[in-house]
Amino acid sequence: MTQRKIIHIDMDCFYAAIEIRENPSLADKPVAVGGTPQQRGVLATCNYIARQYGLHSAMPTAQALKRCPHLVLLPVNMKFYKEVSQQIHQIFRRYTEIIEPLSLDEAYLDVTESTQCSGSATWIAEAIRHDIWQELYLTASAGVAPLKFLAKIASEQNKPNGQFVISPEKVAEFVYHLPLRKIPGVGKVVASRLTAMGLEICGDVQQFPHHILNDQLGKMGERIWQFSHAIDERQVQPYRERKSVGVEETLLTDLATPAQSHQIMEKLYQQLLQRLQKYSLNFATQTFKLGIKLKFVDFQTTTVEKTGLLCHLAHFWQLLEIAWQRSRGRKVRLIGLHLYLPERQQYQQMSLWE
Repeated sequence: MTQRKIIHIDMDCFYAAIEIRENPSLADKPVAVGGTPQQRGVLATCNYIARQYGLHSAMPTAQALKRCPHLVLLPVNMKFYKEVSQQIHQIFRRYTEIIEPLSLDEAYLDVTESTQCSGSATWIAEAIRHDIWQELYLTASAGVAPLKFLAKIASEQNKPNGQFVISPEKVAEFVYHLPLRKIPGVGKVVASRLTAMGLEICGDVQQFPHHILNDQLGKMGERIWQFSHAIDERQVQPYRERKSVGVEETLLTDLATPAQSHQIMEKLYQQLLQRLQKYSLNFATQTFKLGIKLKFVDFQTTTVEKTGLLCHLAHFWQLLEIAWQRSRGRKVRLIGLHLYLPERQQYQQMSLWE
């Protein structure tokens, strides 16, 4: 079986880097892109100078300005960022057509069959980063590995403007010493549960009973077990099928009761229906998995989901009531609705005799 060669490219503080490129006088200043504190906005990203003050993406803008009062805050220019992202993907396609975009600034590339740069994934990653800098004056970091999750982890190793390679013969050693919190999808809650089980690195999981990990953590437990044993059979998927559609809004005024959310719920529901128009869905009879998300004033989030529901506002209201019961007196600062799309099915004309 051919050993896969996978590259994960991650642009460095993408939105902020574009703004600094357009205005070089900002190069030595803390810069962030995001919403205003008056609109209860959050940071989309910030440059590395700003990160020295403890700033990070998704941080409330008001909190960011308290930590860094001289922060240069710029509005999001999504149309422009998408144009730059398209230019980056044009560079990717010089080396491979097997590209799986994760966001505007992040993608997997499968270069297993590429003949560019003598077929060396390491040299291809270097060439891509070189092209991006020479043509777009932006820096990118890259990870190279035979497995997807390792390529993603590797791209974080030498940020910014760096590269890290995990060759096939080094996979076992690298994985054995890998902290479990580095595995994509392992957040603070899961990491703390793993620590309570005496598991800190992948090597610990290799010595741990498989069934107990699954019993304790379900699907995430299986994912952790597989990655800890250097198993990741996922392919780079050029055409990823969208799994869900959602809308959400951060509220200008915190809500204390569900009754106060009538207008916002109706508005979000209409926005969701509008986004769903491009999908061939039968809302009259087709049932879906629906969900609602609430973020409280302490920034804790809760999500309630249920399958087998028609896409009616009344069903979202039912989920909202359940979610609100978890507030424990806390006010709500964000409401979101989402719907999981059904998997596409291949239909074939049956013969008269079938």
